[in-house]
Amino acid sequence: MITVYPYEKLGHADHGWLNARHHFSFANYHNRARMGFGALRVINDDIIEAGRGFGAHPHDNMEIITYVRSGAITHKDSMGNIGKTAAGDVQVMSAGKGVFHGEYNAEPVNTTLYQIWILPAERNVEPRWEAKQFPKKPVADALPVLVSGQPEHKHTDALFIHQDAAIYGGNLVKGTKLKQSIKHMAYVLASEGEFTVNGALLKKGDGAEVTDSDTLSIIANTDAEIVVIDVPK
Repeated sequence: MITVYPYEKLGHADHGWLNARHHFSFANYHNRARMGFGALRVINDDIIEAGRGFGAHPHDNMEIITYVRSGAITHKDSMGNIGKTAAGDVQVMSAGKGVFHGEYNAEPVNTTLYQIWILPAERNVEPRWEAKQFPKKPVADALPVLVSGQPEHKHTDALFIHQDAAIYGGNLVKGTKLKQSIKHMAYVLASEGEFTVNGALLKKGDGAEVTDSDTLSIIANTDAEIVVIDVPK
């Protein structure tokens, strides 16, 4: 089963410096029917104005993943980590027993990104942060795994999270057809372009929930960028 959530029907908050679309309830956007998807709690599709950002604030017991789509985001936290994550790359922060961090767009252009929160399988772990560059070459077969806590991905280059979940992502050239295996259930994001997933059309900004299927059949109608989040129920 697949359910598509069009971009224009997502939760919306415009703070001037931050224009956000919420796939699930977050901050002042509350929808009792959209409180999460299994272990997946938050997906925010953010546009952050040049020179602006989130000041230092606390988190705990959450796996926070940032997938930068354009521009770059600079991270600074109470563990002493400072780093910049650029377009196409990913950072992960396991908030664990508690951490403060700030996120700033220090670039001269707007930054667009997905911020993804996944509930951890283990609480009160030691906080940690890491980021990684990923290859930008278009994908011809299965999507590369970017983030995972699944045992089968232990020996890959994926960034680690404390949950039996995985995030895949990549760029597709128009006409590409591929099959993507799913362990649990999937939330699919159309970062760029248009494509079909199991016969359903997704356009830029849309999201879709896929349940009761262990395979995604993906066809790129245009050049596209796709993110797949595989999470347990």
